[in-house]
Amino acid sequence: MTNAPIILTLDCDMYSNNPSTPKRALCYFMDSSVRPHLGYVQFPQRFHGLNKADIYGSEHKHLFQINTMGMDGFSGPNYYGTGCFFRRRTFFGGPSDFVQPEIPELSPNYTVKNSLQSCEILELANKVASCNFEDESGWGSKMGFKYGTIVEDIYTGYRLTCEGWNSVYCNPKRPAFLGNIPISLSDMLSQQKRWGVGLCEVAFSKYSPLTYGTHTAGFIMGYCYTHLAFWPIWCIPVTIYAHLPQLCLLNGIPLFPKASDVWVLVYVSLFIGAYTQDCFDFISTDGTLQRWWSNQRVWLMRALSCYLFAGAEFISKQLGIATQGFNLTSKVVDKEQEKCYKNGVFEFGVASPLFVPLATAAIINAAAFLKAVREIMILKGEFLDMFMVQIFLAGYGVLNAWPFYQGMVFRRDKGRMPLKTTLVSSGISVAIYTLFCFFLS
Repeated sequence: MTNAPIILTLDCDMYSNNPSTPKRALCYFMDSSVRPHLGYVQFPQRFHGLNKADIYGSEHKHLFQINTMGMDGFSGPNYYGTGCFFRRRTFFGGPSDFVQPEIPELSPNYTVKNSLQSCEILELANKVASCNFEDESGWGSKMGFKYGTIVEDIYTGYRLTCEGWNSVYCNPKRPAFLGNIPISLSDMLSQQKRWGVGLCEVAFSKYSPLTYGTHTAGFIMGYCYTHLAFWPIWCIPVTIYAHLPQLCLLNGIPLFPKASDVWVLVYVSLFIGAYTQDCFDFISTDGTLQRWWSNQRVWLMRALSCYLFAGAEFISKQLGIATQGFNLTSKVVDKEQEKCYKNGVFEFGVASPLFVPLATAAIINAAAFLKAVREIMILKGEFLDMFMVQIFLAGYGVLNAWPFYQGMVFRRDKGRMPLKTTLVSSGISVAIYTLFCFFLS
């Protein structure tokens, strides 16, 4: 609106927490030796009001800190929609490909001479701020933010990288900006589902990082954005591991080597190695073991629920089937919800469809684990040797799903799992088991 050379973007629920933040950003912009084509300086998203265990994994350390630091070693981090200072020139084409706007006064090099209160300036401001200004204009296709997806922030950062712009990750000890977090499970899952739909839109667009990104931004940066854009496909392997070994265990079908077989060490080493690295990365960025446990549990929940629904919604949109559309994450603080959150207790409350796959997986894992305990008591070492890996997977599922057992069985407060959801999930669990037995026969 003012043609200032630097633009700050912030979410509406975030506030400045560090008065030196603009100075830090300007130091990067004014030093051309840091990165010759610096387009923006990204500060990580940080939040206030997190409970001790961060039960909903709201820190998003991998997204906003760990992976971002890795990308900063190449062309720079992605844009995450808030806490970011842009060079205005960035929105007018690539570093060597300047796009002249249709209105000369919108050029980043134009000097505003009139008062901001003048009729001429206000009339122009109203024109460019209108909803239809981007229609069939250069600003709507070649300049400005990149639209066509719910996650226009990630898409914009990715496209700017492809155009040749660099970015910088700045993470001062005192957070630059702080924002709010969802304090109920349904709000958290809804937010993640919305992100999942947007990531699918980026992944399967004509500018897919898998093809266009690796060609224009280079293999490493293309791979980074591919890893981010294709997050929703995690629903496939996680759903398989959350159900298939357990169903086979219920039917006495071994899938993995015996505990006495040397090949079982391959599975053990892969599991321990992956989780050890993940835990090390998390704790090395000032995380705690308790919050890491919550983070990995939420990652499994997202893959089982949010990404599954996101994939279904994306496909239905591509087929022209109406969906429920864009939903904002609720940041309204309810006193009872706030009390549950501070005590580290999951808030279910509403009968959300997003709970159903999670509760279903919890029931199947519990059934498989209890069956295994019974068989071990009868057959002892023989059964344990045969099904050790599957018993471990079922037990690990039970451990991660403990808040759901509390919500379905033990709790009586308003935040418990709705009876309708429990009954539907139980019915689906029986149907899955029956269908599995049918195919076996």
